[in-house]
Amino acid sequence: MNRGKWRTALCGLAIGISAAGAAFAEERGAAAPATTTDAIRIPNTVVEFTLVKLPPGKVAIKDKDGKETEVEIKPVWIGKTEVTWEEYDVFWQILDVPDVKQRSGMRTDKEAIRSRPSTPYSPPDRGWGHDGSPAGSMFCREAKAYCKWLSEKTGHKYRLPTEAEWEYACRAGGGPAKPSKAELKEVAWYVDNADDQTHPVAKKRPNAWGLYDTLGNVAEWVTTLDGGEAVAGGSFKDEAEDVHSGAREVYNNRVWQKDDPQNPQGKSWLASGGFVGFRIVRED
Repeated sequence: MNRGKWRTALCGLAIGISAAGAAFAEERGAAAPATTTDAIRIPNTVVEFTLVKLPPGKVAIKDKDGKETEVEIKPVWIGKTEVTWEEYDVFWQILDVPDVKQRSGMRTDKEAIRSRPSTPYSPPDRGWGHDGSPAGSMFCREAKAYCKWLSEKTGHKYRLPTEAEWEYACRAGGGPAKPSKAELKEVAWYVDNADDQTHPVAKKRPNAWGLYDTLGNVAEWVTTLDGGEAVAGGSFKDEAEDVHSGAREVYNNRVWQKDDPQNPQGKSWLASGGFVGFRIVRED
């Protein structure tokens, strides 16, 4: 296991909405209520994404020291998929500003520069695929900046999920479980089937609440119990044992930025962090 990564418990998700998947969820005590979805269009664009409303409940999770805590979960909305490049492009490329001259001016304005990611050193999708694929390689602060920007654009409060919300959503309300390799291949992109890259979202089977790719593909930024930052769920580069709902990995400059040629190193994009992405939560 890489330094900076920990596993809390052998926690997974209640897999599937097919007959077999529903049985798997039921066996582990996961509820499978009819979920409510909300399709959102980013203002001044044609880009849309879908949210799923989490029912209220409780989840018991362990921190990096192994201490278990029960957390009450309020009925928030969470992304049906990881944030895709179509969504993130609007933010970092300033595509929400129709006027080309104004957009160009924002790239040299100090205040505007601080509110958006810098221009990346190389294509951030790494040639793995763009439209429909999960956005990746962003620092946590840029993922948070995206949530702030989206909140301002829509009038709703968006943020990163807490790790308790994320794990509750990933498990679909069920108890701790660890998918077998056969089950994992049905729901996640990981080292055995990903060919060392990301894949378009929503191509694997969703969990019992209709959420895709909570495991594997890109690991997702969350706010930890102690207020810190970590990515959850494992990614395409991880072995099966490290892809489950209890998986966490914290920022490691030597690993995540080892290929950054800049001096000083960039602060918007992770040069070696193509496995890092995020999912959003809306409070209202």
